[in-house]
Amino acid sequence: MSFAYIGLGSNLDNPTDQVRQALGELARLPLSDMVGASSLYATPPLGPQDQPDFINAVAALQTSLSPLALLDQLQALEQHHRRQRRRHWGPRTLDLDLLLYDQLALDTPRLKLPHLHMHVRAFVLVPLYELAPGLSLHQRPLGDWLAKLDSAPIRRLVDTDVNPTATI
Repeated sequence: MSFAYIGLGSNLDNPTDQVRQALGELARLPLSDMVGASSLYATPPLGPQDQPDFINAVAALQTSLSPLALLDQLQALEQHHRRQRRRHWGPRTLDLDLLLYDQLALDTPRLKLPHLHMHVRAFVLVPLYELAPGLSLHQRPLGDWLAKLDSAPIRRLVDTDVNPTATI
């Protein structure tokens, strides 16, 4: 079994429900077990500012799926949520990113691991750090990366139905 971290984001069609539903769907992926989920966070969009804020979270999976097979499953879930790719960094019903897969470094046309630029994105690092504070990225503790970022615009949602498991 391998360990994978998945970033979730939505800012369309009731994004809190989209992320909650996607967490449930991740828990039912074949050959996989969801072993943890962060809280939900409201975050401003990274790209064009003429769109609503995002709801973000991170989930941890133990899986027997290969990285590309897991990516296929994630993209199928995005399509199930009617994801449309109209513009780069634009609004979306659901975005699922394979952030980490064990300590694998991969660079293919379809998949790059660790996920590019995740070390400079507070909307990824804040929920990932909540879930796995002892994790390292590029041979540095997550806390070191997070200390360099402005996480002030990120707001943890406390009144959601998501029940995160203990940190990993």
